[in-house]
Amino acid sequence: MVKAEAVHKRFGRLEVLRGVSLQVDPGQVMCILGPSGSGKTTFIRCINHLEKIDAGRLWVDGELVGYRQVGDTLHELPEREVTRKRAEIGMVFQRFNLFGHMTALENVVEAPIRVKKVRRDEAVLRGKELLDWVGLSDKVDDYPSTLSGGQQQRVAIARALAMNPKLMLFDEPTSALDPELVGDVLDAMRRLAAEGMTMVVVTHEIGFAREVGDIAVFMDEGVVIESGDPRELLVRPRHERTRSFLSKVL
Repeated sequence: MVKAEAVHKRFGRLEVLRGVSLQVDPGQVMCILGPSGSGKTTFIRCINHLEKIDAGRLWVDGELVGYRQVGDTLHELPEREVTRKRAEIGMVFQRFNLFGHMTALENVVEAPIRVKKVRRDEAVLRGKELLDWVGLSDKVDDYPSTLSGGQQQRVAIARALAMNPKLMLFDEPTSALDPELVGDVLDAMRRLAAEGMTMVVVTHEIGFAREVGDIAVFMDEGVVIESGDPRELLVRPRHERTRSFLSKVL
């Protein structure tokens, strides 16, 4: 579902990704761990072309991300085509990014109606189902300002799922939450994984990575230090840098 081959990304003189190669098969959950500034968020933003890579190749479901290859030459896709492909990838951010002037339900149905041209009645029915799925059936008409951080993040998950994505990206979805609110968000993600959704999750939730992840990846300074089965990597990491990181977060 996702294949990265020697991906590089720089911002000015700062090289944030320095040759990242990874693969996620359909139905797998990859959990990416690492210190702040290691390139984790930049990498998943490259997966849906929110950031353009400077070198390497990146595929989602067998198609190059953001480009079309003709012979040995890459041609950047027009923005309309990029937007269409991006709609197939759900993304949940640290800071929810909900529309404050819209209710929970309106946040969920906006993109299907505007982007996919779904009929409003169908979108509303599906939106209510998704809000019920994340445990918020009683918050359909509430505005984000009246919801807790955990509730807002679950609305954001429902909003991403409303587009029927083939892949879900999570960028530290619990990092902005109070500790007591983390559990409900992780439960929704566990259910999503159990239903077979392919997921790439940037997280510091080691327990979640160990329990739900099929692959754990440790990144530092723009490179993959090591990757493997979470139950092995998180207990017996091979690399000293991984051991040092885990000793501080466990």
